[in-house]
Amino acid sequence: MKSKATPWWLSGPALLLFAALLVVPLALTAVLSFNVYDPATGPKAGEFTLAHYAQVFTDSYYHGIFWRTFWISALVTLICVLVGAPEAYVLSRMRNPWRSVLLLVVLAPLLVSVVVRAFGWSMLLGPEGAVNGLLRLVGIGPVKMLYTETAVIVALVHVMLPFMVIPVWTSLQKLDAGVENAALSLRASPFTTLRRIVLPQVMPGILSGSLIVFGLAASSFAIPGLLGGRRLKMVATVVYDEYLSELNWPLGAAVALTLLVANLIVMLSYNRLVEGRYKKALG
Repeated sequence: MKSKATPWWLSGPALLLFAALLVVPLALTAVLSFNVYDPATGPKAGEFTLAHYAQVFTDSYYHGIFWRTFWISALVTLICVLVGAPEAYVLSRMRNPWRSVLLLVVLAPLLVSVVVRAFGWSMLLGPEGAVNGLLRLVGIGPVKMLYTETAVIVALVHVMLPFMVIPVWTSLQKLDAGVENAALSLRASPFTTLRRIVLPQVMPGILSGSLIVFGLAASSFAIPGLLGGRRLKMVATVVYDEYLSELNWPLGAAVALTLLVANLIVMLSYNRLVEGRYKKALG
């Protein structure tokens, strides 16, 4: 007879690994964020303060950075939904070998380092890049795109799009094409079929893809660091500066944990909102 402790013994190694790689570092970072910081000697272990969190929540400099981070992440998520969901729908309706070819095209960016892709976009969007070269051909002067929010958004969409396409495509695999045909045979319009049959079925994929894209975009470092420059900062680049430039580790930890909590609040709220509408649509 199986003991009640058997599941715990079987999952014990995974739980220990999870605690060692995630819980313990987060706990240490949380403790560090409350340490007193002395510019001459660094963090003081055993001395605690709330000054770092007070600075993050009251300083307009950090307010602006958090606002920029979240609106860029939200816009990137919206663009990925608008582009990735139709792309996944087309992918699900294709037959081999074209389905495999398009799937490879979608996944190909994941095979290249994000740093390499960022440098590639910097070359394309630079003053002498291919994009400005095309604009000159049509009579438009060079446009400043590098080190702007536009460059960051374009590159983030390119990096994050596969994380939207794959969950939506997976959800579409569970949809029977005969249900759509039945709706069309009953004189439902293609738009009505898409809205009443297809969309409710792919909502779990859109939800999971949106959460993944938003979370990764909000915590992205390489793209904002390389394409945003030193003036266009996002939260991850501020954490990097506090740790390695200012050497103010407690403040950097406070900013990082604030981003984590804000991310969780936004993602859980979005999850509840979309799931509520999804259940209402199915009901």
